[in-house]
Amino acid sequence: MTGTGPLPDLESLSAAQKDRLIVELWEELQRERARPRDPPARSVPEPSRAGASASRDGRTPSSAASAKVRLGSGLGLFRAEFLVGAAVVLGLLCALDYGIGWYQQRRLEQRRLAELRLEQAAFSALLVQLVNVAYEPDGKSYRLTMSMENLDPEQPVYVMLSPVRVFEQSGLAWREVPARAPDGQDAAVVKLTGRRIYETVFEPNLKDWTELMPGYMHIRFQNDMLISQRSEPEDDLVERDDPYYVYLKPFGADDEAIRKRMKYAGAPPVYIPMLPH
Repeated sequence: MTGTGPLPDLESLSAAQKDRLIVELWEELQRERARPRDPPARSVPEPSRAGASASRDGRTPSSAASAKVRLGSGLGLFRAEFLVGAAVVLGLLCALDYGIGWYQQRRLEQRRLAELRLEQAAFSALLVQLVNVAYEPDGKSYRLTMSMENLDPEQPVYVMLSPVRVFEQSGLAWREVPARAPDGQDAAVVKLTGRRIYETVFEPNLKDWTELMPGYMHIRFQNDMLISQRSEPEDDLVERDDPYYVYLKPFGADDEAIRKRMKYAGAPPVYIPMLPH
């Protein structure tokens, strides 16, 4: 590269190419500063030719030579200043490019750390359990009681609760049955710092239900929650879906027949929990 040539497209250069260009500019600047300057000409022209020259343009040969030397010195100074300015601008551009890259990487790391903390709060620090399933007085519905507990009370979490969805197995298919919150509220955002109980009333109304255990229906509870660490989240939300399975005794079941078929001692319970599957 020469001091008077155009600079390359800096946006298209890689970091290594920018560094190499700065080095080249600096080396060229040093060569320019170290280059010897031509001394002023001291030759004495012939009297007749000197007189003719003076008569034509009014300048003596010594004054013309001095002007030539001064002109060359000015060009060299301009070239050196240009190289210094180019090196400074390129250095600033490289520093700006590095700063932008560092900031973007920092933001990505902070976002990933926030996501990991939210996942920790939503899955490891939030304990959800099935507490009980009981008959309702209407003789056809059941009341599901569940609990959720924040194991890290110093870090509150906000949970959007919806009524648990309930499915009853018929043949090889799962069919959803009516379910609602006891207070009629569809969904609510709860600030959780400790333990909270919530309930769902449901009605398994299928006539052809699957009997995997003698005398019991096969029921699945689908507990879906949206979790955040802020009361008004934007994209900082985690979805948690927990299925729970139970064997559920129908209303009017023959307890004696169930005991005999299952060889069960005592009154058969309303529900028998199952492992997730």
